[in-house]
Amino acid sequence: MQPNAASIHASVAEDFAAVNRTILDQLASRIPLVETIGQYIIESGGKRLRPLLVLLAARALDYQGNRHITLATLIEFMHTSTLLHDDVVDESSRRRGKATANDTWGNAPSVLVGDFLYSRSFQMMVEVGSMRIMQVLSGATCVIAEGEVQQLTNIGNADIAESDYFDTIQGKTAMLFEAASHSGAILAEASAEQERALKLYGRYLGLAFQLIDDLLDYQGDAETMGKNVGDDLAEGKPTLPLIYAMREGSPAQAALIREAIGNGGLDHLDEVLAIVRETGALEYTQRRAEEMAAKAREQLEQLSPSPYRESMETLTRVAVERDV
Repeated sequence: MQPNAASIHASVAEDFAAVNRTILDQLASRIPLVETIGQYIIESGGKRLRPLLVLLAARALDYQGNRHITLATLIEFMHTSTLLHDDVVDESSRRRGKATANDTWGNAPSVLVGDFLYSRSFQMMVEVGSMRIMQVLSGATCVIAEGEVQQLTNIGNADIAESDYFDTIQGKTAMLFEAASHSGAILAEASAEQERALKLYGRYLGLAFQLIDDLLDYQGDAETMGKNVGDDLAEGKPTLPLIYAMREGSPAQAALIREAIGNGGLDHLDEVLAIVRETGALEYTQRRAEEMAAKAREQLEQLSPSPYRESMETLTRVAVERDV
């Protein structure tokens, strides 16, 4: 049975509505273009999974205050700022079915509004008032930046190992998932065991999400996904489907993929898609994603049964069964 994604948000519906209101409040700026671009990217249809993790983690541990709203909001601002920067770095023209901010307003405004959102997130971090949370989140920003640089240095490199790929996605994607659930646990004054479990839950969930994102680049369609199929190949990104296909394919197939990664572009897209299918690379990537989702679910054994824990379990299934 397809997991019910709507039920995930239902358990924290009031909190989620408060986060949405706080997002709009915190976007306020005396510079109109800041608000315009900020609202455009925030309202572009994202899943808001990272703030959702903050809310679920805190509530699963019976947190009764209201600082989780601020914490969830600042996590979303951190994420949104990285999207603005990523689209400039990747020279992307589409995200979530819409033109990217850099395509609409240009690179300079996108980068600067991304900086504004990062700065605003640290203002809110001070409001939360926890030195441990500040330590976790400030450390996460460094890891995320390193992950982005690592991905950039991997462009066009067909020689990276699967372990290198996992290091990269741990930094650029899974780290903020981890920081979200971890900081929610800290806010709720979790036990040491629960705090570690929720930290790992976010990490494994983030890895599962990125694995499926990378799989969908070779089997989705542009209308459903809101981006172009083959974008990763066009940018010369050696993601897991390609790494596996090179490892398991014939020498001729591996050579073609190596050339495609090295040159970038979509000249060999049809051939690469065929090789990825023939070698079972998509199935392998799906299995690895399911392994990560299962590890995430295991961590939830440290939590008492509740609607919030159920939502977190459902999220691990939605992560690997989605098509967008």
